[in-house]
Amino acid sequence: MITDRVASILEEVVAGGRLNSRDAVALLESHDLAAIGRAADAISRRLHPEPYRTYNIDRNINYTNVCTAVCDFCAFYRGPKHPEGYVLDREVILQKIEETVAIGGDQILMQGGLHPTLTLEWYEDLLRDIKRHFPQVNIHGFSPPEIHHFTKVSKRPLREVLERLARAGLGSLPGGGGEILVDRVREAMTRGKVLTDDWLEVHRQWHRLGGRSTATMMFGHIETLAERVEHLDRLRELQDETGGFTAFICWSFQPDNTEMDDIPPAGAFEYLKTQAAARLYLDNFANIQSSWVTQGREIGQLALLFGANDMGSLMLEENVVSAAGTVHHLTLDEMRSAISELGWVPRRRNVFYELFEEEPAAAVADPERSRVRAVPLPVATAIPTASMSP
Repeated sequence: MITDRVASILEEVVAGGRLNSRDAVALLESHDLAAIGRAADAISRRLHPEPYRTYNIDRNINYTNVCTAVCDFCAFYRGPKHPEGYVLDREVILQKIEETVAIGGDQILMQGGLHPTLTLEWYEDLLRDIKRHFPQVNIHGFSPPEIHHFTKVSKRPLREVLERLARAGLGSLPGGGGEILVDRVREAMTRGKVLTDDWLEVHRQWHRLGGRSTATMMFGHIETLAERVEHLDRLRELQDETGGFTAFICWSFQPDNTEMDDIPPAGAFEYLKTQAAARLYLDNFANIQSSWVTQGREIGQLALLFGANDMGSLMLEENVVSAAGTVHHLTLDEMRSAISELGWVPRRRNVFYELFEEEPAAAVADPERSRVRAVPLPVATAIPTASMSP
């Protein structure tokens, strides 16, 4: 049975109140998963009363695994002198994009390690080359740790680095490298990587330039529940200030093949509860993505009833999570059916949550025939709050 305190907290939030950090911790401490999920679903349906739920098609291209940072939770990176370190040839990158476009993809997620010798000019040339060959493809690229690293390598101010990357073709920023935005946690499990304020500042400056980005959280390792909420609070504060985040995505730490493999993995119960709490806390975020990549189809689908309004990406290629031993795959039909089985119409969108004009259902089943134009259709915006900037 739901506790009186949890019931009171949820009643207030569903009625339009802003969840505070103390009450958010109480939700995470509780075992009232069904009640928290119902409240998150109510908020999600209020934000998104439309009869559809969304997904997109993109590819994650990890252009290098060479990284000067040491992250105990990462099974993907290799040190600068490691024999397994690589930098993808330009032709390989372009071929990967060509394959993505051929099946209807309109975006690539470009991320890598903190490479010690690649210059800012190298990244600019890469972006220009991609846009020259594929002008229609959005480059959702370079996590805040990478961008911060670029400023150190180039000895250039952050704003200048972002302006140069944007001119070269960068379209939007991912929220990678966020983990938990609390310096105690970051310092305990990483060395040589950006701390909280600088991670947020990358997004702040990008938003001030008119750019959009996503926000993430990797939880279930050494953070406390209060620190999990602190992470959400820092994101909410920045969103109040800039309004530049399009979506939030959380996933549980995958410990296999990492230096932290002694930590028991957080299960589906904790994932769904954390995502639902995030939906309740992030009242100024329009969109919450499910993480089927780490949770699998069934839990990823169930996440649509726990505050998510988006299934995320079909993810034609994924290397970082799979390096930790977690490998889930979905076909386009499986992605769409995960949405339709719950009674919603599956709709394809881009990173800016603009929907695609779709052909009849028979044609959409064939990705080759789904290369269509994205147009801004009515998509719900965040609930305004008294503390939001005008």
